[in-house]
Amino acid sequence: MKWNSIRTKMIVFMLLPIVICIVAAMIISYSHTTASLRTRAVEENTNLLYQGYRNIDSMLQEINRVSLSVYSDAEFYRQLDAGYDDISANISIYSSLNYMYKAIPGAYQVYLYGIKDNKATMITQETPKRWQDPAPYPASALPEKELLQIQTTHPSHHYGLLSPFPQATKEQVFTLHRRIEKIPTNQAIGYLSIDVKLSALFGIINQLYDKSKENLYIIDAEGNLVYTEDETLLGKPLQDDWYGKPAAGFTGDQGSFEMNGAVFIYQRIQSTGADWTLVKQIPVSNLLGEANQAAKINAVLFGVALLVIITAIVLISIRITSPIKRLSTYMNQVKIGNLQVDVAPAGNDEVGVLTERFRDMMDTLNNLILREYKLELSSKDNQLRALQAQINPHFLNNTLQIIGTLALELKVPQIYTLISSLGKMMRYSMNNDERTVTLKDELEHAKAYIELQKERFENRFAFHYEIEDSLLQVPMPKMILQPIMENYFKHGIDLSESGGWISLTATKDTEGNMAIIVQNNGALIPDDKLRRLQSGLALSGAEQVKPGEDEPDGKTSSIGLINVLTRLRLVYGENAELIVANLKPDGVRITLKFKVQDESGE
Repeated sequence: MKWNSIRTKMIVFMLLPIVICIVAAMIISYSHTTASLRTRAVEENTNLLYQGYRNIDSMLQEINRVSLSVYSDAEFYRQLDAGYDDISANISIYSSLNYMYKAIPGAYQVYLYGIKDNKATMITQETPKRWQDPAPYPASALPEKELLQIQTTHPSHHYGLLSPFPQATKEQVFTLHRRIEKIPTNQAIGYLSIDVKLSALFGIINQLYDKSKENLYIIDAEGNLVYTEDETLLGKPLQDDWYGKPAAGFTGDQGSFEMNGAVFIYQRIQSTGADWTLVKQIPVSNLLGEANQAAKINAVLFGVALLVIITAIVLISIRITSPIKRLSTYMNQVKIGNLQVDVAPAGNDEVGVLTERFRDMMDTLNNLILREYKLELSSKDNQLRALQAQINPHFLNNTLQIIGTLALELKVPQIYTLISSLGKMMRYSMNNDERTVTLKDELEHAKAYIELQKERFENRFAFHYEIEDSLLQVPMPKMILQPIMENYFKHGIDLSESGGWISLTATKDTEGNMAIIVQNNGALIPDDKLRRLQSGLALSGAEQVKPGEDEPDGKTSSIGLINVLTRLRLVYGENAELIVANLKPDGVRITLKFKVQDESGE
């Protein structure tokens, strides 16, 4: 490929910006995704650790509440203050300590030392035992003004007593120590210690992290481990380098920091007797696993896209040059006199526009040759159609008059009457000189229509009207009443019974408001169709169906109820109304309302 060729330049200059943009998009997307994952992980785990803090705090509060029963149990408190020697007193003490043992989930053992009689009592695995004249265990003997303390996780022991429980096994426990004082003084009357298995925390802790990917620590105020997965480190100072560095300082009750390829989220637990910190360690590689996977997928997609782009660029360069060769071939055809050459489109680019202009030029040349002939032929065809449109209706009307005359000669007046009615309707509809007619004209046209329908339906209905003579000269649009009545014969009349009727009334009040009511006892309009019709009639005149367009019922007609209303509004304004309603039990009422502007027409 030569550098000075258009194809080479197109490939280079189109491929280079695409590669740059895709690589930049991948870098930006990866950076944004990793930052978003970090932020989301910190927020989610902060909320998770806070919930863990609430649960651990509730458990410590419950242990503290149980330890305070030494004050609420009056008999226990009295015996502890006075000392006890008899069996009943021992039983009472055992019972109170056993209550504490069972009231705390995960309790391992309960230790009580009475100062008054120098007795130590301990319950382990529901087994009570008492010792006379031992020394109080140092960790349990809290100094004055320190009423409560929670000791960090440590292996269980027998509080220095010489005759341990042989059936007892070693457990990792944390301990609540309480100094029992004689109220209201600060004099100590006993010491209470409750060992709780570390496993009591597992139900809470296991919900806070994924052991296969993350680490969790509970650290006391001295930096000793209350909880960690490595049991050999329990109760010992935390030696990890991240804990001793200034950047790992725990500021506030909760927060996070990143160090040594991991994100640390912490939550402080300040409960009765305890000052712990809950720390969760999440490797950054786990946080960014989704982002790295997405980066790999993007790299694969980038390779596929690049291959597709290179192929597309080569094909485009070929496509741009091939239309130029085809255009040269077309020109050679014209040069030898072939004016009917078929010029195929060549696209929308500059070459395509040039080809289109060449094709337009050839079309113009061919059109100029046939223009005069085509114009003359079109003119004669239009004249013929116009002449036929004028002759056909008049021919039909004249033919009806001849048939009517023949019916009279043959003494068949019924046929003459029907033909006369049909002739009146044709003449009425053919007269297009006047835009408006009178109510009298409309009534005559409607009566002629009724005569034809009576013959069609064998007098199965009656027609009557009530209109004052003073209203017969009211002007109105042509073909208003007959389309309204036509709906009765199309949809309402019952062919199986006689006794149908249709009526027409017209009234006008003193303010010139005219009302024309056409009603019948035919079938009701279905509710859904009535709603659609009323909705169409509610539109403004500018939105109504125009002659020749589709009516709402799907039929194409130049005459319909909506068309009637549209033409009525053209004459009497937008306040004209056409109201359709069902009668009960049978029938339909259609009401026309408009205001007569010309008073001289009354």
